[in-house]
Amino acid sequence: MVTKSSRPTVADIRAMKGRGQKISMLYVTSVEEAAAADAAGVDMLSIEGRFFTPEMREATGRCFVQVGLPYGPAGDLVTSEDYLKTAYHFMRIGGDCFYCAASLDIQKALCDNAVPVVAHVGLIPSQCTWTGGFKAVGRTAESARAVWDHVKRLEAIGCFGAELEVVPDRVAELITRNTPLIMLGMGAGPHADAQYLFSEDVLGHTAGHRPRHAKTYRNFAAEYERLQRERIAAYREFISDVQTGAYPEPQHVVAVADEQLSAFKASLGL
Repeated sequence: MVTKSSRPTVADIRAMKGRGQKISMLYVTSVEEAAAADAAGVDMLSIEGRFFTPEMREATGRCFVQVGLPYGPAGDLVTSEDYLKTAYHFMRIGGDCFYCAASLDIQKALCDNAVPVVAHVGLIPSQCTWTGGFKAVGRTAESARAVWDHVKRLEAIGCFGAELEVVPDRVAELITRNTPLIMLGMGAGPHADAQYLFSEDVLGHTAGHRPRHAKTYRNFAAEYERLQRERIAAYREFISDVQTGAYPEPQHVVAVADEQLSAFKASLGL
């Protein structure tokens, strides 16, 4: 059994950056994906709070787990106290660090209470209306400087790391080499501290838009389609058996002794 003391810590992840060691990171949504990531040796996992349960923590094994705190219209956290209570709840379950894309004052409140915070810079999906939608950020000197300044503000309030999403590779390299924050790269080139992908992209069953930085290693979509065809076929066979009387067979029913059935009928006057 994996104990809390045997899992990586914030200090361990920071040491990986200090050694220049690349960090593998996946976003997962199921116990099966979490267990597979642990068995494969993935370093970090990102799990939204809605999926993070004691069972999920157990499945993640030795992986360092980032728990996503809900934010924006889909979330129900508003105040610093809301975020802090939720972070403490997930910390008790076994979260190792906490994704938070809320305001700097909320992020600082978490940091001030020794909660390891992972912020978000570059393309921030929940705030992308301010940067022109779902597209790269940092392609101009002005935009790159804005990303740099954002990182420096996160440093100042004590953040542990930041997701660095869809930023030009050379801009990401300059930022990563000049910050103590763990930079979790998603579409930010090879120089970020971590390479972060969604499990659905890695396994080839992406729902909706497949980002440019995604790399697919298996074709689960075809397997899921095959399984769905088999599921429908099995259901149709079941319906046919019900209609023809082929189901249930003797092994599917509970037997009763003749004398007991006779006594039951007699009690009913039948």
